[in-house]
Amino acid sequence: MKEILKRMCISFAISSFAGLLVNLLIDFFVNAAGAVEGFVSIPPEFLAKFTTPVMAAYANVLLYGVIGASFATMTFVFEINRLGFLLQYLLYFCLTGIILAFVTLHLWELHRYPVPLICTLSGYAMSFLIMGIVQYRMVKQDIDKINELIVRE
Repeated sequence: MKEILKRMCISFAISSFAGLLVNLLIDFFVNAAGAVEGFVSIPPEFLAKFTTPVMAAYANVLLYGVIGASFATMTFVFEINRLGFLLQYLLYFCLTGIILAFVTLHLWELHRYPVPLICTLSGYAMSFLIMGIVQYRMVKQDIDKINELIVRE
């Protein structure tokens, strides 16, 4: 439990910082290019939920952290040994997908903006793919170690 909480806190911090950095870069380059005057990379519907754009930006960074923390927290499913790897992987996908869908569709309302929605879902798919590869390699290493021990006996 302590390890999961540690992962959650670290992931929250990294995700919040990365989200903030990405938003700053997008805002800087779009505004510097003069493509859209006063551009802010937060959907207007999300901005409207707050009294000031600054509060919306803080909430946005907090949501990035929540998404990252949920990814880290839900890794507990990979520690349930009774479940097969494929079931663990699908369960992880569903649990994190529910949180991501809630934030992106309900709070950010990205279903109104196809390009950001596709980018967000693509990022999720890539994260999911990376997580699957890492977990598969870890399981494979464990199996190889077990097989080595069996062969030695």
